[in-house]
Amino acid sequence: MSSAPELRLTPTPGQTIGPFYGYALPFKDGEKLVDRSHPGAVRLHGTVYDGAGAPVPDSLLEIWQADEHGTVVSEPGSLLRDGYTFTGWGRQAVDNVGYFSFTTVNPGATEPGKAPFIQLVVCARGLLNRLFTRIYLPEDEAALAADPLLASLPPERRSSLIATREADGSLRFDVHLQGERETVFLSFPRNGEA
Repeated sequence: MSSAPELRLTPTPGQTIGPFYGYALPFKDGEKLVDRSHPGAVRLHGTVYDGAGAPVPDSLLEIWQADEHGTVVSEPGSLLRDGYTFTGWGRQAVDNVGYFSFTTVNPGATEPGKAPFIQLVVCARGLLNRLFTRIYLPEDEAALAADPLLASLPPERRSSLIATREADGSLRFDVHLQGERETVFLSFPRNGEA
């Protein structure tokens, strides 16, 4: 038996995320989960804003979602867009005015009565860790009212997670990193992520 003291390792501090996305992170067609000609194609778009309401021109977004039938896809090859395989994952750097646009499908509910949503990950300047949130579809009010996450939030904060359906069928979702209209971000304490 050894009497050596127990060694405790402490985590090192995170490094600021971005704006170093130009190499390796963006890839061709990362924003196209489906082709615009797909019968169920929908545009998910919006702008990333800072706490003062100014667009953030150097952020990177990732989305993860179920397909239109509510199936969580486990197909390999997300980085290779073959035009046939829906992987449920996309990545896009915003443009110089903080705007993003994904071509995807409306996700289906993963279980009957569940509110469909898209998982969104935000990386941006000044963040030590990426931010996680959800984008809920606005149509099924009963499912939204029964959603455990939405129900846990004050009523005035719930709308920060619900997209707006525009006249052309697209989904508008703006991300507010701070301030009065701050988007609700999720914490995963077991992973050490905030």
